[in-house]
Amino acid sequence: MGRIAAPFGIKGWVKVQPYSEDPGALMDFESWRVGRGEQHTQYAVEEIQDHGNALVAKLAGIDDRDAAYALRGQEVSVARNELPAPEENEFYWSDLIGLKVFNREGIELGKVTSLMETGAHDVLVVKGTREYLIPFVAAFVGKVDLAGGTIEVDWGEDY
Repeated sequence: MGRIAAPFGIKGWVKVQPYSEDPGALMDFESWRVGRGEQHTQYAVEEIQDHGNALVAKLAGIDDRDAAYALRGQEVSVARNELPAPEENEFYWSDLIGLKVFNREGIELGKVTSLMETGAHDVLVVKGTREYLIPFVAAFVGKVDLAGGTIEVDWGEDY
C-alpha cells in the first residue's frame, strides 16, 4: 500500500509514499506490516499525519532517526483480512494476478502477471506465448471469475 521513503525528524517518525489513489487510505489502519519480500514486521501505528501527497507516521518501537532510517525503502502493507470488501465489479489487483485469461473464442491468452496504472485506466499484463496489454475496462473485460480463476476478455490472439 506504500513505501517508507525516509526518516522524518529525529524522534523515529517516517515519511511514507502511499501507492493508492487516496493517500489517506493507510490512515485507517491501526497497524502496518513493514518489510521486503517475504520478511515483514508488524508495527502498531502510534500517530499518523497527512503530509501533502505523503504521510508521516510514528511506529511503535521506532524511537530515533537511526531506527527510522533502517526502514527506508521498505514496503508498507496491511493484512488482507483488514481490508474492506471490494464493491461490486471492483477488485484488488492482488486478486487478479495469477488468473488465466481467455478470449471470447475460448482461447487461453495466458495469465495475469501484473497490472499497470496508466492514468486513464488500469491495464492487465497477460503473459502466455506472448505478452498482451489489455485495458481493464468493460469494453474489453467481460466476466471476472475469482473462484474459477479466470477472466474473459474481448481480445484477439493477434492484437
